Amino acid sequence: MRSEPTETQVRPGIEADLDTLTAIYNHYVRGTAITFDTAVFTPEERRPWLLSHPEDGPHRLMVATDAESQEILGYATSSPYRPKPAYATSVETSVYVAPDSGRRGIGTLLYGALFDALAGEDVHRAYAGIAQPNEASTRLHERFGFAHVGTYREVGRKFGRYWDVAWYEKPL
Repeated sequence: MRSEPTETQVRPGIEADLDTLTAIYNHYVRGTAITFDTAVFTPEERRPWLLSHPEDGPHRLMVATDAESQEILGYATSSPYRPKPAYATSVETSVYVAPDSGRRGIGTLLYGALFDALAGEDVHRAYAGIAQPNEASTRLHERFGFAHVGTYREVGRKFGRYWDVAWYEKPL
């Protein structure tokens, strides 16, 4: 069993993180409905995603690492909400925690750093879609001031069943 990290640091994601970030994401692709991707990615296939999150601007990638080992514990992103120009001041946010790092406050730390980084940007609203049920994600988002605005019923099909997605928004 892993010991708890003495300290966790959060920093912008870099290209050297790509393999580990891809592995974390693929864990959720393979075994959960948290993401509606159904096929795993290679790091090379995920490279455009990583490069679309620079160190500044409204679309960020924040990575949590163990201060001693530098092991990546999770990541949070703000991404374009929709591609049309009028949506430019809205972002969709998400958090993915490494499978063995859950329930340690990593998601909270990541979202805190992400929203601090977005504070100086021209962003008006953050949105998050949470596949249901997911009480932990719902609690995390509500802790950061997200409010439920509606649920898309049976909007995604994965693992041979349909899933609802609850949508949340937060003013920035």
